Amino acid sequence: MKTVYERADIVPLLAEVFREFGYEGTSLSRITERTGMGKGSLYHFFPGGKEEMAAAVLADVDAWFEHAIYQPLRKGDAREAIAAMWVNVDEYFRSGGRICLVGAFALDETRARFSAAIGDYFLRWIDALRSALMRAGCPREEAQLFAEEAVAGIQGALVLSRALDDKRLFIRSLKALAKRLEAAMQ
Repeated sequence: MKTVYERADIVPLLAEVFREFGYEGTSLSRITERTGMGKGSLYHFFPGGKEEMAAAVLADVDAWFEHAIYQPLRKGDAREAIAAMWVNVDEYFRSGGRICLVGAFALDETRARFSAAIGDYFLRWIDALRSALMRAGCPREEAQLFAEEAVAGIQGALVLSRALDDKRLFIRSLKALAKRLEAAMQ
């Protein structure tokens, strides 16, 4: 087990616990078991308990997406940014083997607790992708629809590939979505 010196060291460990059990199914005993940290250490870094831990995990996910997905889509070469999005999404979600924690939180009772962070994550993704599509020549209304379809398709492919235990389904879905967006930019 890695020695933990800072709060940021714990966040990736917490993320995997929340991914495995969801917010409601994640207890402090599961967190201590999976992270190897005692309750005192956890409360030292997260005095607000499980809710603060989940908020830190969501902020960490958000920061990754902001840097790797949203910013390039907003500011970079549109076609290159969209192509990079597919690669980064595949890597981040481990070709469909890793659930979307934000999406999982959106589906259970946690949604109300973290609704602002959850909604913002999806809206910013759609907005950034719409922006790139428009810069690539797609009319605004179509760009909005394609961006919504792409984000929904990614999320649906994650759920389906996990449900069927078939990573190839996720990979095929990403390729199909990429082709659809490529055609929209012609």
